[in-house]
Amino acid sequence: MTATRTESELQAESELQAPDAGAHSHGAPGTTTGTGSPAERFTSRNPDDFGVPTGREEDWRFSPLRKLRPLFQPFESEDTFRFESELPEGVTLTSVSREHPLVGTALTPGDRVSALVAANVAQVVLVTIDANAELTGPITLRSVGKPGLNYGYFVIDARAHSSATVVMDHLGEVTVAANVEVLVGDGARLTLISVQDWDAGAVHVAAHAARVGRDAGYTHLAVNLGGDVVRLNPTVTYAGPGGSAELYGLSFAGDNQHQEARLYVDHAVPQCSSNVVYKSVLDGDTSRTVWIGDVRIRPDAIGTSTYELNRNLLLTDGARADSVPNLEIETGEIAGAGHASATGRFDDLQLFYLQSRGIPADEARRLVVRGFFADIVDRIKVPALHDRLMDTIDARLGGAPAVAGSEE
Repeated sequence: MTATRTESELQAESELQAPDAGAHSHGAPGTTTGTGSPAERFTSRNPDDFGVPTGREEDWRFSPLRKLRPLFQPFESEDTFRFESELPEGVTLTSVSREHPLVGTALTPGDRVSALVAANVAQVVLVTIDANAELTGPITLRSVGKPGLNYGYFVIDARAHSSATVVMDHLGEVTVAANVEVLVGDGARLTLISVQDWDAGAVHVAAHAARVGRDAGYTHLAVNLGGDVVRLNPTVTYAGPGGSAELYGLSFAGDNQHQEARLYVDHAVPQCSSNVVYKSVLDGDTSRTVWIGDVRIRPDAIGTSTYELNRNLLLTDGARADSVPNLEIETGEIAGAGHASATGRFDDLQLFYLQSRGIPADEARRLVVRGFFADIVDRIKVPALHDRLMDTIDARLGGAPAVAGSEE
């Protein structure tokens, strides 16, 4: 597996309880510190403040720019999506302009594509969850694409003390740039599950930004299965103490698939927590995954607890996984912080053990991958979606084909 690459040492563990020596300043986009992570993340609503990516920038050096070039210039959205929604009682969905006061509350673009979305999208989908609503069924936002260039923008407003799960389901073949803003009100609990189950040929670049209120809880689950290129940038900020954020990711990359996640968790207020767990399986000589995990703990964020973990399992020669955890701590008064990253090949001994118990090789392989993904998939509390994703993974591994068109 000589083509494997990770920018942290294999099985690297770092448990940090004290601040690094000083913060670094950062001016123009793409400027980095010695760790490859900007101390001050550059953001702007003006696309012209970001240059057209060349591949030399830290934010874009792993991305396949040739396939992304159409998204680096403004365009008129071709609207080749069919959009469907399933809304439980206590939820409203409206279309608003990009001038709506909630737009931009959680998200200030951190790259050129996100800024172009904010500047050029015609309509924004606003999902409002009533205060104190406790939804028993999921909110489903399904986008079925056809070939064409598209912008998308969603704002999910989970008002105070509400509790809900939102499923964003992406199907079909399309080229899309999207922004998703999530406002988690004080005392609210929101789970956002974003499923990228695209057909071959799809290109999807999206920024997901959450603003977590006082004593609120936010869970973000990203599931990447299909498409040629999927690049998601989840970010989290906190609006008050006591907030918690959990970010989970599952990627299954095959030949000619590039799946990338760039996370940024910004702890700027006291007594908040974050936990990040991302796992990838790569099954193809040209499969590629990228995970960048940036966590910043600012001077006022005393009592912070944070941890990030990335694991990558390579099933074939030629597959490549890049893993870059970054942790910057600017106060010594924290509850705990750390990160871990590992990339390794399929365990032949584990496979041999299962085969020695009479389990055929193909079935043993599926069991190992299922076990690797289990702690992520089991967090999906929508039974039909859970089963559909496991069927898809089994089909990708040569098992029984997933049920065509099965949806939650």
